[in-house]
Amino acid sequence: MTRRTIPSTDKVLKALGLPELPRALVVTEVRRELELVRRSLSGEPAGRSQAGGEVDPDPDFDAVVARVRSRLENLCRSRLQPVINATGVIIHTNLGRAPLGPAVAAALDAVAQQYSNLEFDLNTGNRGSRGLYVEHCLAQLCGAGAATVVNNCAAALVLMLRHFTQGDRKEVVISRGELVQIGGGFRIPDILETSGAILREVGTTNRTDADDYARALSPQTALILKVHRSNFFMGGFVESPGTADIAAVARRRRVPFIEDLGSGAVIRTGDLGLADPEPTPAGILKQGVDLVCFSGDKLLGGPQAGIIAGRTRFVGALKRDPFFRALRCDKLILAALQTTVESCLEATSSKEPGPLAWALIRTPVGELRRRAEQLRAALAESPLESRISRATARIGGGTLPRTGIESITLDLKPSALPVVGLAAQLRDGNPPVIGHLAGGWLRLDLRTVLPEQDEKLAAAVRSAVPPHRPPCFTGTVNLGTTDERG
Repeated sequence: MTRRTIPSTDKVLKALGLPELPRALVVTEVRRELELVRRSLSGEPAGRSQAGGEVDPDPDFDAVVARVRSRLENLCRSRLQPVINATGVIIHTNLGRAPLGPAVAAALDAVAQQYSNLEFDLNTGNRGSRGLYVEHCLAQLCGAGAATVVNNCAAALVLMLRHFTQGDRKEVVISRGELVQIGGGFRIPDILETSGAILREVGTTNRTDADDYARALSPQTALILKVHRSNFFMGGFVESPGTADIAAVARRRRVPFIEDLGSGAVIRTGDLGLADPEPTPAGILKQGVDLVCFSGDKLLGGPQAGIIAGRTRFVGALKRDPFFRALRCDKLILAALQTTVESCLEATSSKEPGPLAWALIRTPVGELRRRAEQLRAALAESPLESRISRATARIGGGTLPRTGIESITLDLKPSALPVVGLAAQLRDGNPPVIGHLAGGWLRLDLRTVLPEQDEKLAAAVRSAVPPHRPPCFTGTVNLGTTDERG
């Protein structure tokens, strides 16, 4: 190929067919590739690829088309789309955390397709308050005087820290053993610094007592912060004061006391069949905490949101803070959260199942085994070995790190390609299937596979290992992150 014979954009587009992407994106990728070819033929540096390596494109027409198609396929796979979570991690951060279920989907569909009373008072005909109903429900659920919602739990913590440290008092007292790192490298000290607060550490990494808090309080103290260790645990020579003990210190010195609960367990974990206890907002507020915050998309089972509950005057002050507007939720989050919280309230006063995440936690092992046997039978003609195994599922999402839930996996070992190849083929399917590798098998944990996905799962496996398909994958694949399986 010479500069005179570089193909036109239209010729490359025709060769590509009709990728499942907006035409404008496809045209941009084609033009970018053709520009790289022009530079290469002119002897100019072709530049660097998005991956950071030097680019030296082959000017052959078929190679040009193949490179553009590969980039478009990768771009297409990066679009937000449903996947089948067969990892056994229920609140999987990388896979969207809590699945919302049909009732929430219906509420989203209704609000998204039409106008809504987001900030309109149907009683007076005047402008209304955003989220008034869901805040009322959250206050009821948390046993609080008031509640409000922002876009995630980190935002809730930043809002409270900024609000209480905006005057002359800047110091936030916190135990050294609670200077935790949240997923994604976000650390509590970083949040404090972002909010303009001054960190005042007390105690040691493994031992802190109430007197440590009392000695640290001064005229510069803005608040006491307690962070629940929801994503790790400490054992051995460890001691920390209870919430009620710290609350007594705060009350005597008239210092606001905030606790970040993180996990959002609004009912007793024992009611979900989980052995390890997790503090609830209602239980913590009864012990004298002024404000709590927690995530909406963990054990609450709703969308990503940060929930603040506690004393009415403090919640009201936070809502009047100018920074609150930058953190507020849109109509879709509020609609999803409203339906989730209603479901939680129904479950606390009746035998209603509650959010979908609760149902996944409570599913009997016998039901999972029955489904595994049906799936195994459906794959009997496929060229692979299969077996049914016991497993331990996890809550995930930085919640209850010591808690395991008995589960069942369908384990697969294909005949014609490596196990990592099967994992790659399933990830490349429609819908993608995400399992985990263990002991030379690809394990599909059914606790996190929705029952209505079983047929799709079987079809995906059959498509990934058809009898005529030769081995096509010899590399390695990263199937997880540091904090989640999958």
